[in-house]
Amino acid sequence: KFDRKKIENAIKKASYEVLKDRERAERIATSVTEKVIGKIVVSFKKKIPTVEAIQDIVESVLMSEGYSTIAKSYILYRAERSKIRLAKSILGLKDDLKLPINTLEVLRRRYLLRDENGNIIETPSEMFRRVAYHIAQAEKNFKSYRRCEEIEEKFYQMMRNLEFLPNSPTLMNAGTSLGQLSACFVLPVEDSIEGIFQALKNMAKIHQTGGGAGFNFSNLRPKGDIVHSTMGKASGPVSFMSIFNAATEVIVQGGRRRGANMGVLRCDHPDILEFIEVKLEKDRFTNFNLSVGVTDEFMEAVKRGDSFHLINPRTGKKVREIKANVIFDLIVNAAWRTGDPGLIFLDEINRKNPLSAIGKIEATNPCGELPLLPYESCNLGSINLSKIVKGDKIDWEKLADLIHWAVRFLDDVIEVNKFPLPEIKKITLSNRKIGLGVMGFADMLIKLGIPYNSQKAVELAENLMRFIHKESLKASIKLAEERGVFPNYGKSVYKKKNLELRNATVNSIAPTGSISIIAGCSSGIEPLFAIAYVRNVLSGSKFFEINPIFQEYAEREGIFGKELIVEIARSGSLQKIKRIPEKIKRIFVTAFDIGFEDHLKIQAAFQKYTDNSVSKTINLPADATVDDVRKVYMMAYELKLKGITIYRYGSKEEQVLTFGDTRSFENLIVAESEYSGGCAVDICHF
Repeated sequence: KFDRKKIENAIKKASYEVLKDRERAERIATSVTEKVIGKIVVSFKKKIPTVEAIQDIVESVLMSEGYSTIAKSYILYRAERSKIRLAKSILGLKDDLKLPINTLEVLRRRYLLRDENGNIIETPSEMFRRVAYHIAQAEKNFKSYRRCEEIEEKFYQMMRNLEFLPNSPTLMNAGTSLGQLSACFVLPVEDSIEGIFQALKNMAKIHQTGGGAGFNFSNLRPKGDIVHSTMGKASGPVSFMSIFNAATEVIVQGGRRRGANMGVLRCDHPDILEFIEVKLEKDRFTNFNLSVGVTDEFMEAVKRGDSFHLINPRTGKKVREIKANVIFDLIVNAAWRTGDPGLIFLDEINRKNPLSAIGKIEATNPCGELPLLPYESCNLGSINLSKIVKGDKIDWEKLADLIHWAVRFLDDVIEVNKFPLPEIKKITLSNRKIGLGVMGFADMLIKLGIPYNSQKAVELAENLMRFIHKESLKASIKLAEERGVFPNYGKSVYKKKNLELRNATVNSIAPTGSISIIAGCSSGIEPLFAIAYVRNVLSGSKFFEINPIFQEYAEREGIFGKELIVEIARSGSLQKIKRIPEKIKRIFVTAFDIGFEDHLKIQAAFQKYTDNSVSKTINLPADATVDDVRKVYMMAYELKLKGITIYRYGSKEEQVLTFGDTRSFENLIVAESEYSGGCAVDICHF
């Protein structure tokens, strides 16, 4: 069998490319398709024609009908489609969901199961079925109001329709012998050789099963401090971090990727100056994101120009007094030069800690969206917001339904998870934290006709996250009625509020790097990184990618064509292209079109109703100043964010987004296979 609609669409695209007249292109496509179908019926009475045979007939009919120019356009289209089919065949997998070539490459490389010989043994839809079946088995642990098979089907449809996806380890490991499903962990590092190397061993186990780890190194005594057992001198936290970095380099996560870490040092640690500038030396700590843990006391001292005390964590005594501005200036200068360190605002995090009776939070996962207690883990999932726009409005009913099912899914993940350490299992089951977030926010704004850098976008972000958090709490309350509250509920702030929840936290905004590529949407709450660009696929093969929503707009305006794609791909932005109407330019803004104030306002709007944290990169152009970074960090503190990360374009030699690739596709933006937006450095890939 052949699909008439596909034939007609291909002819219509070729016709539009030449004529720039939508109505005429549609008339020609309808007329030519009729003749093509007639020829196919006559030529292939009892046989099914190949794709190539159908394309030959299309070319022949176009030429015989006097549309030679359109025929040439169709030949180019045919060559491009042939290239894609060839690439898919090289990938060696069945594309049963008709996904883009780069999505298939990401799935092939990291997600789809293989046999002992390395051959892929499942299709994309079979992957979703594997995950849905495994997670739904958790329902057997409870008296569910629905059959297990019914819940499995709902989980499957959410993923298959790309409306909701869990974090990468769940997609990779569900239903396998590995069975570790969480992306995010925080591990304690105690001030002893035994404690340090136990943490190193624990990190290795987490990386091996596909997770990322965060560490607070602030408990380690400073460099030069006494070591009583040997009467020697301590080498300090930075030297020990080097061992963690080296170990990460040789451990491949779940057999599929290198690990990722977050390293945190408090602003009052005596070695803070060395920590701040450690990445100024090339190739150091390449497997770490770094953040300074800052306090309100420190930030207020910066604002006043006051001095600040550094404290030895071993003795609790003040060892040095230094101007807070000196430390802050070093932070912003290092961040301007390398992108690190970011900041995490420890007091703001602990003010919002629902389990402060159990302990203080001192570190986050590698991308910063999950402040966690020692040994805690959390599993994440994200709703694709581009799928909840109906016409020019948000389908709130559909969104609410997805939220309730997604919360159930994530709670079920905890039940069937295989935890890498007994300490992790104990506290995770006691607190049952989940992090439901979103992706495709930029796509949603575009579909609604709202510029990312507008007050309307900020208001929508706040209202949207308020709704998501409210419905997430409702879903957790409903689960608590079925399954009981989380075991540490009595020690939580919810006990005093008489709010009976199944989960100690419910929301987190993750960067969604790889899963947003699978879902075919923009990353997390980031703006688009480019409207058109060249994608590196298959270890060197390159394909043009263009935002599909922009393509629809451009075709309606009669301006779409290959020349326009190439012109846009030179900068990724529409703003300096004269033939594009202003109304389109306003809506299709990219990360580098947007001022840092607008980036921060969106992050703050989401943070207001997110009980965990928000991962977002504040993208700065190459010509941004050190003072710009200072303003970003100070504004983040004033806006009550829990953390802040900046990235100035070009501040790192290795980037997954490049403006102007001189080796080929000269002067065009080139994006690596797994880049979807946000930080242009390959470390946040969950």
